Parts: sequence; C-alpha cells; structure tokens
Amino acid sequence: MSLWVDKHRPRSLQNLHYHKDLSDRLAALASNPDFPHLLVYGPSGAGKKTRIVATLKELYGPGVEKLKIDQRIFVTPSNRKLEVNIVSSVYHQEITPSDVGNYDRVVVQDLLKEVAQTQQVDLSAKQRFKVVVINEADALTREAQAALRRTMEKYTPNLRLILLCNSTSKIISPIRSRCLLIRVAAPSHDEIVGVLRHVAEMERVEVGEGLLRKVAEESGRNLRRAVLMLEAAYAQSPGGGALTDANAVLTKPDWELFIASVASSILAEQSPSRLLSVRAQLYDLLTHCIPASTILKTLLLRLLEGLDEELKVEVVKWAAFYEHRLRLGNKAIFHLEAFVARVMRIQAGYLMGFGDDF
Repeated sequence: MSLWVDKHRPRSLQNLHYHKDLSDRLAALASNPDFPHLLVYGPSGAGKKTRIVATLKELYGPGVEKLKIDQRIFVTPSNRKLEVNIVSSVYHQEITPSDVGNYDRVVVQDLLKEVAQTQQVDLSAKQRFKVVVINEADALTREAQAALRRTMEKYTPNLRLILLCNSTSKIISPIRSRCLLIRVAAPSHDEIVGVLRHVAEMERVEVGEGLLRKVAEESGRNLRRAVLMLEAAYAQSPGGGALTDANAVLTKPDWELFIASVASSILAEQSPSRLLSVRAQLYDLLTHCIPASTILKTLLLRLLEGLDEELKVEVVKWAAFYEHRLRLGNKAIFHLEAFVARVMRIQAGYLMGFGDDF
C-alpha cells in the first residue's frame, strides 16, 4: 500500500494543480525538437521532480514510467570501487552523484560519456537524444561540475541534462550559462490547501477546512510534507469520522522535536559540560542521516523562539557564517559545534551583562 504522496502524484503536466504557466512552458519545450539543457531549482517539496518526470513523459510518452534500478560500480584512478544506484528507463537515466562525495567527478565523467556515446534504442522514439537527470546538483564538487561542463559541450547532439537543485548559488557559471534556468517556487498556502482537498476527495476522507489550512501553515510550504502530515493525521484519527481541528493530531517528526530539546538545553545552561552533551546529540542527528544544513536551520529557528530580541540579529549573522563554513568544509560536526559554542557565548555574555566580547 503506497503513501498518498506517491499514490496521488500527478503523472502529466496537465494534472498539476499549481504553477500552470510553468507547466505550459515545459509542455512547449517538450514539443520543441531543440530541447535545451535544464537547470531546475527551488525549495524542497515545491514539485521539481514531479514536473520533470511529467516533462519526460511529454518528451517520450508513457515508456519513461517503466523504470528499473541498477547498481553500477565505478572505479577511481586509485582503484577504489564506488557503488552507485541508477534509476533508468529506455529513454533516460537518473543519478545522484553527490552520494559518493568527493569522487562524484568519476561518476559524472564515466556515466555521461557512456550514455552520450550510445544511440537511442527505441527507433520510434519522439526524440533522438537521451536525458540524464542529476539530483542534488548543487552538492556536486567543482571538479565534477567542470567535467559536466565539458560533457555538455562535447555530446550535446546525443545527450540532454536536467539538473535539479535547491539553489543555483553553488552551480558554476559555465553550467548556468549552458542551461535554461527554471525556478519552481514553493506553493502558497492556498495552493497547498487545494492539493490537500483534492487528495482527501480521492481518498474519500472528509476533512475540515480549518484543518487543511492548519496543515498548510505547519508544513512550511513544503507540499510533500503537507500531504504526509495529512495522511499521518488520518492514520491516527478514530475510524469513520471526519477530520477536524478537534480530533486531528498533527505530529512533528521526531528529529524536529529532538532539535527543539537541544535548543532548550543550549538556552538553559552555557557551560563546557553542556556543550559536550550537545555535541553528542548533534552526532546522534548526523548518524540518523539528518543533513547538517537542515540541523543548523532548524536549530536556529528553535533558538530564535527563546532568545531575547536584542540577540536575534547577532545569532542569525553567525548562523549564516557557519552555514557558509559548513558548505566549504567536510566535517559537519565541527561547524555545528562552533555555532552552538558561539550562541552559548552570546547568551552567557548577555545574561552577565558583558555583551559578546567578554
């Protein structure tokens, strides 16, 4: 039994419920024989992947939905073997090279060269080129992006690239200049309510308008999260009744509650022993595969709820500083712990009346 977020995912551009002008633009691009490389960016849960899958269906037909997962092995110059999962159809392949860290250049070079040098298997296909979808393109190293640029120049007749990322700030300018940039904005609260209402109707679940609005606001404009929250509320509700504000329980993920408790402990005490215990908690989050940038952002939001107004601007400034350091470095725990130590120093100095420079 599939989750609602997968079960009711739109399969075509015409069935998407918001950003209709963007859907029309993608449909026009798909009908054009000169389909460009695409760089699709926007926040998580905005519908980037759904729109690209629907665009591929416009390009090639329903055959792109016949997927298989292959485990490929790539060999680095130092003879280290890398295992990468590749989702593919006859017409396209989807990869996440950032999963292998600093060796992503090897995956990008070998795979794209192999795809570009092979001809389209289906002679009746609408398009003669193949498509490679690269997830988390903003997590690629600069070396991998440079290899990507050379591949785009050399194999354009047989290959089109679709890059998916949250922000274009880490994409090098040569790649941005060779792609058509498409921004998928986060849906508004009203648009999320409309999608949730449609999902509830398809599932024959009666949901109060107030609850739909509450879910949309709690989701942070993340549509995927909103649908998951609605399904979780339905699963926890008494069977047979309508979902309303009174009987629905909107639960937050355990990791969010855990980060809230970490923020509370930081504000409650500023000491070396508390910093050591917080470091262990941050390690726990990282080992459970919570991205470091997500930990930092969520921790900042929880800290701002308990900080004095005079300190908020300073803490936000240091959060931005350590987020930048986080992107440049390799050991996430160092930068997360440094941010916590800085917040403790700011809070302790304020409580003691010394300011930040005590």
